[in-house]
Amino acid sequence: MDKKKVTRLIYIVSTAVLALVVLLYNLPQAENIPAFAKHLPKLHACINATCFVLLLISLKAIKQKKVELHKKLNLTAFGLSALFILSYVTYHSFGIETSFPTENPLRPLYFFVLVSHIILATIVLPLVLLSFYKAIKGDIVGHKKITKWSMPVWIYVTFTGVVVYLMISPYYTF
Repeated sequence: MDKKKVTRLIYIVSTAVLALVVLLYNLPQAENIPAFAKHLPKLHACINATCFVLLLISLKAIKQKKVELHKKLNLTAFGLSALFILSYVTYHSFGIETSFPTENPLRPLYFFVLVSHIILATIVLPLVLLSFYKAIKGDIVGHKKITKWSMPVWIYVTFTGVVVYLMISPYYTF
């Protein structure tokens, strides 16, 4: 497949994932929520925390010219991120919604972290996919140009995913 087709496919997949997430947030809550669903937010936080650590180690590895380790760590983080997306979609398909209390003084901070996390999570998916494509094709110069943006954003998204979980988890009602 040529570069133009791959780039188009990356943007289509990224847009489809975003559209699915937006759709899920508009679903009514399911009458019967399976017992396993209550464990998914903690799983999401664990996946994000693991990806965060893997990405930091990957960054250190590439700075030390340990290219194979860098590849393995990024592939693992990518696989875990794919698992995260599937689990996240599953969780939100039940229409479960938790609100941060209006009287909590940390509410503005919570919303800042949450909104920045959501916006950057939307942006990072196509960046990561483009980074992987460039690396697979052996276009290291192009890969470096994209990862200069995608890596810090991906690290931020994984970190703030954990922060959002820690801030909202006391308010889950299940």
